[in-house]
Parts: sequence; C-alpha cells; structure tokens
Amino acid sequence: MVKPVKHIPAGKFKATCLRLLDEVAADRQEYVVTKRGKPVARLVPLPEKPVKNVPPPELRGSVLRFDRPNDPIFEPMDEWPGDADP
Repeated sequence: MVKPVKHIPAGKFKATCLRLLDEVAADRQEYVVTKRGKPVARLVPLPEKPVKNVPPPELRGSVLRFDRPNDPIFEPMDEWPGDADP
C-alpha cells in the first residue's frame, strides 16, 4: 500500500527535520516541503535494495592489471628535486 504524500511548510520542516528523517526511514513516508504554499522539495525514502557499486561504462576495461595495489607507482628516488639547497 502506498502512503499518501504529506505536505509540510518549510518552517515546520526546519523545526522537526530530524524527527521527519526518522519517520521517512521507518515508515517509508514521503513529504513535500512547501514554501508559501508552493512545493520546493521532496523528502523520500531511499530504496530498500542496496545499490550495486558499478563503475561507469566509460571506465570499463580501462584497468588492464591491478595485481599489487599497495606497491609504489614510481621507483623511489634518492634525492627529491625540491630538497636541493638554493
């Protein structure tokens, strides 16, 4: 059963924000925040299913090997260019 959307003025939302967040999470209640009677924002519960952490399609295949992620990227240097005395 879908619960009807409740409307709440912005001032009341500001005063009861934390309680409303708990209510949205627990009861899956949706709110529309209004300012001077006009809707300005919607407070909705997050999906119950966890969202898969999938990389964007543009990155697919861009990493060819990743065998040892903790190894340094570059060879260590004996001296750093910024360490020389002027």
